[in-house]
Amino acid sequence: MPPRSHDEAVLARYAEQFAEVAVANVTREYPNAPAHLLADPHELVPPRVLHPAFYGAYDWHSSVHMHWLLMRLLRIPWHIENGAQGREGRAAVVRALDAHLTPEALATEATYLQNHPSFERPYGWAWLLALTSESAALVSERRGEGAGPGGESGAPHSEHRAQGAAFAYGSGALEAGRRWRAALSPAAEAVAELVLAWLPKATYPVRHGTHANSAFALGLLLDSAERAGQQRLLAPLAKKIREWYVPDHGAATRWEPSGQDFLSPLLCEADAVRRVLPQGEFATWLERFLPELNHASGREFLPPPQVSDPTDPQLGHLLGLCLSRAAALRGIAAALPSGDPRAATLAGAAEANLAAGLPSATSGDFTTDHWLATFATLALGGGTTG
Repeated sequence: MPPRSHDEAVLARYAEQFAEVAVANVTREYPNAPAHLLADPHELVPPRVLHPAFYGAYDWHSSVHMHWLLMRLLRIPWHIENGAQGREGRAAVVRALDAHLTPEALATEATYLQNHPSFERPYGWAWLLALTSESAALVSERRGEGAGPGGESGAPHSEHRAQGAAFAYGSGALEAGRRWRAALSPAAEAVAELVLAWLPKATYPVRHGTHANSAFALGLLLDSAERAGQQRLLAPLAKKIREWYVPDHGAATRWEPSGQDFLSPLLCEADAVRRVLPQGEFATWLERFLPELNHASGREFLPPPQVSDPTDPQLGHLLGLCLSRAAALRGIAAALPSGDPRAATLAGAAEANLAAGLPSATSGDFTTDHWLATFATLALGGGTTG
């Protein structure tokens, strides 16, 4: 295996803890915050009746992205270093995913989405497409094709790469990826249809820093669409990002954070735009959009927020803000031309926010444990594309 970067080593060190927390989350039905609109008394049913795949982890979107987290962790060979305990941990991940990601359960989830077209729009939709994309990454790695969009190979020595992937990730998990990818397909189709119906009607973006934030969801959808087999989404998503955000200018970090943000509206926007503009155009756009970045330095730029009570379900969002900021800051920095001095400022801010948020990812408190590890993995693991 190639040498790990610092972040990969840190993620591998946390992987077993993250996996344990995520398995516990996705199989824990209560407490539960359903977003289901009751049409009559007969719909007062346990969460797993309506959502047989994604009934756990407190709410639907957290359950979906905790499944994404479990699948991402299967692509990290932490079981090799952790011996029998690590192998059993990975086996528990595969069992949990196999129990939930069945054709029957996901057909029910797809039908529910079709019958409730505003449910979890767009945040939950984006995570479901990301989950499908992650399953495709496992399949492509099993074939020795790498995890690139579309899963096309063209690389020499693919047989040796496939053997290496089987050793690193575990052949059982990789074979299971085929089952999960096939089972997720109808739900991904449902999401794609919903997105295509919604985008033309979405006149304005939602800019606040919680689940409805448009920029975060569109960026996540754009990252996931091709590998999830939904290439038809790429052009409409990129067009909407350009329409909504490229005209913006003169933003200021003093506007943030709001009291219960777990996303930075400014960074989510810049992180979305860097996905659709060529490097030079993005660098120029960023100068117009966030002019103070030209004069900022290191840890003074977007310092971590103060979190007065991490156990409060809303105030605790600010811990997630640290982690989502770190992921976005790194994505923006990587999109700038080599030698751009703003990259160092962004990297310094990312390190400060990551250091502030990472220790809380597995605190033992379900208020944060049901979701934070996903955002820690985004910050450490190269975003949703990995």
